[in-house]
Amino acid sequence: MNSGMSSEEQQLWKQWNANQHHEVLNEIIAYYMYLVDYHSERIASHLPNNVSKDDIRSFGLLGLYDAVTKFESNRKLKFDTYASFRIKGAIMDGLRKEDWLPRSLREKTKKIERTAEQLEQQLQRKPTSGEIGKQLDMSSDEVESVIKDSLFANVLSIEEKPTTTQEFNEGIGYMIPDENTATPEEEIYQEELKLELIEGIKSLNEREQLVIDLFYHQELTFTEIGQTLNLTTSRISQIHKKAIFKLKNILTKIIE
Repeated sequence: MNSGMSSEEQQLWKQWNANQHHEVLNEIIAYYMYLVDYHSERIASHLPNNVSKDDIRSFGLLGLYDAVTKFESNRKLKFDTYASFRIKGAIMDGLRKEDWLPRSLREKTKKIERTAEQLEQQLQRKPTSGEIGKQLDMSSDEVESVIKDSLFANVLSIEEKPTTTQEFNEGIGYMIPDENTATPEEEIYQEELKLELIEGIKSLNEREQLVIDLFYHQELTFTEIGQTLNLTTSRISQIHKKAIFKLKNILTKIIE
């Protein structure tokens, strides 16, 4: 039995391995349900409001069920690590099967991109969300929301490739793993993009950098970040959207 488990976990897995009764399965699911809630909340924060959080949670629950039925408790790998991978994968698979980005949002994205290109030519610099919004009779917050949502239309979060121990680290966006080996040129390009992203993050103001770090590196939810910084969850969401808008060009290169 995995010594990293609590006594309660070990007892549940002992019962499950001895006799895979439905009642025991329900107990294990209930014990680890916090993983579904955690990853559902994180992924939902990247998606438009029209995407049902209940659907996301249902996808995650399927992933947890799959993890429980396939996990080998005598392995050194921690179950929460294994289950987190299964849960996130199930949510992404479920979302890919749905047309979760509304047509209206796609049209707004095209208008914003066209307007941004025109303003950049006129101003000889990257336009702000406020300047774009003024041209389209939209608020800067709406412009930032559309850009954030559109960036994750096909890529739900940036995910690093799994290591040999199957541990996964979240990053900005879920990059769908490429099973083909990258060429040296592609590796150099990806490294340049990473450096470009690092420099882009440095260009953010202090609060934006902090929110990006706490969300993607420390893996806190918007609610937890708000509690840490003594700000509302909605305010943290606004700061996050503004930061993503500023990093849009770099992120677009990464997810293409």
